[in-house]
Amino acid sequence: MQSTRGFSLLELLIVVGIILIIATIAIPSLLKSRQSANQSAAVSNLRLVNTAEVTYSSGNQGHYGAISDLVTAGLLDSRFNQVLSGYNFSTTLSADTLDYTALATARAINDGLYDYYARPDYILRYSTDPTRAPTGLSGEPVR
Repeated sequence: MQSTRGFSLLELLIVVGIILIIATIAIPSLLKSRQSANQSAAVSNLRLVNTAEVTYSSGNQGHYGAISDLVTAGLLDSRFNQVLSGYNFSTTLSADTLDYTALATARAINDGLYDYYARPDYILRYSTDPTRAPTGLSGEPVR
């Protein structure tokens, strides 16, 4: 009499099928969780940029600085010069550097649903523009 050891092909296919079903349920949830975490980090980091801008302007006769100026002054970490938690951070300065718009732009749709921005009024807004840019500074305040 011959003894059989191991699994049959049918048993292996059933196990692989079960794993695929679990993966199709779990992966979208994990991606959504990562996206939500990136968005929360972007809001928090944009608040940090606002605080750094206020600190920078108090030592520079009311003039604001770009992200590179804030990093050089030691007010921001050098990580703000690159992608941080799926978002790119930048500032747009007025010609006289007495006004700014701080931007947190998602690198891709899987990194964040919204782009965030703030002005010196310290109100953080998210973009409602379908092209994801803060056109004309339209947007809803972040709650």
